[in-house]
Amino acid sequence: MPDSQTLGLVIAAAVAGALCFRLYWVLGRRTGAEPVAGPVTNPLAASAPVATGNGLLDIQAADRDFDTQKFLAGAREAYGLIVGAFAKGDRAALAPLLSPDVLAAFEAAIAARSGAHADFIKLTDAKVSGAALAGKHAEITVTFEALFSTGAITDVWTFARDLDASDPNWLLVATSGDVPE
Repeated sequence: MPDSQTLGLVIAAAVAGALCFRLYWVLGRRTGAEPVAGPVTNPLAASAPVATGNGLLDIQAADRDFDTQKFLAGAREAYGLIVGAFAKGDRAALAPLLSPDVLAAFEAAIAARSGAHADFIKLTDAKVSGAALAGKHAEITVTFEALFSTGAITDVWTFARDLDASDPNWLLVATSGDVPE
């Protein structure tokens, strides 16, 4: 049977370990009050939010069902749907995929364009180029490489989602033709 000093030492070590574990989980966690770059809404010329180093990890920690590859597959599909609907001027198809500000900018671009437009041929690449989480508001920026009838282009789109929302879909909240640095 251990003596009382050894038992006291073991209890003190257990308490210290519990305190260290609790500090580990509390320190460095986001509080939800961190600033987030606001969405940019011009579909023709905009800049994407600044990426954080651990954005995807933060999103995965906040949403255990989040999977980067599934997200990218959905982003690829959304790109094709949005570009196709934009080319057709199909505002009804765009509405559920875009934030209200981006939808307004797309509608203005549709109204302002002439009859001719570049035809979408195929998407050649899509990769995550940034991610951020503020509270439960997640933003992921994706760089798309696409081939249109007029040539190859690079589009940088930012998608956002409230992780507490029951709707699992991400909305397009910003677009740009420039790859973020």
